[in-house]
Amino acid sequence: MEYKLFEEFITLQSLLKDLGIIQSGGAIKSFLADHLVYFNGELENRRGKKIRIGDSIEIPDLKTQIILVKPTSEELEEFRLEKLEKERVAKLVKEMNKKVQKKPTKKAQATKTKPAPRFPGR
Repeated sequence: MEYKLFEEFITLQSLLKDLGIIQSGGAIKSFLADHLVYFNGELENRRGKKIRIGDSIEIPDLKTQIILVKPTSEELEEFRLEKLEKERVAKLVKEMNKKVQKKPTKKAQATKTKPAPRFPGR
C-alpha cells in the first residue's frame, strides 16, 4: 500500500496508528514485541524511527508493505489549506475560552468573598 506523506517525516508509531494497525500510541511497544517490522529491509524496533518519502515498512505477519510516497502538488495545496483552517479555528476557540474564563459567575464571586466556616473548638 502507498502512504502519502505531507510532512518532512512521520514516526513509526504515528504511521501505524494513522493506518489503524495499532489503536493507540501505548500499544506500539507490545506490537513491536509481537511482530517483526522491517524498515527498508532492516529489522526495526524503535517506535520513534523517522520515516521519510521513499522509505518502506514491511510487516510480514500482517502481510503488509507500506511505501511512503510524495503527494501531488494539488494534494499538498489542499493539505496546506486544511492545516491553515485548523490553526484558525484553534485560535478562535482559544480566544473564546479566554473570554469565558474572564467572566466569573455570581456563585464564584460569592464563594470568593465568603470566609471559610469556623467550627467551635478548633
